Amino acid sequence: MLYTPSVRAAMTHFTGGGDTLAVEAAAAVRTAATTVERLRSRGSDSRGLSSGALDLLIRLSVAGTTGLSVGELAAAAGVSPRNATGLLDTLERDGLAERVPHESDRRSVRARITAAGEEWVTAFRRPSEVAMNALFRGFTADELGLLRHLCLKLADNAERVA
Repeated sequence: MLYTPSVRAAMTHFTGGGDTLAVEAAAAVRTAATTVERLRSRGSDSRGLSSGALDLLIRLSVAGTTGLSVGELAAAAGVSPRNATGLLDTLERDGLAERVPHESDRRSVRARITAAGEEWVTAFRRPSEVAMNALFRGFTADELGLLRHLCLKLADNAERVA
């Protein structure tokens, strides 16, 4: 439907004349992911946050007052602890998150969202919902559930390949 004959011909050439369905599916997933990320980034960038910092801020919002260690934050977001530290530095500099001493382990530090961070997430929530509803307009609940399932299955397969 969205592929032109010239794109399909290029994919056929790339596969040496073999089945192009998996290559086409990969290209479609990449196109969709780029589209979603571009839309999401436009919303967070206009508010001064990268999509990576946004991910951490949302995770901190869910964690509430107990917060998360940098290691827990990195694991939850699927980034390296070094990357999480840099993103946390940005959130802290913007007053959206803070590092606090661990209650029982003086050597450990936890990150938690600030009141300003909670306000930021609240202000970002509604425009995000509007954008995602527009993006997925025309999808049924069953289609959205299937899409979610297939994307997670793809990610799970990728974990096994890596």
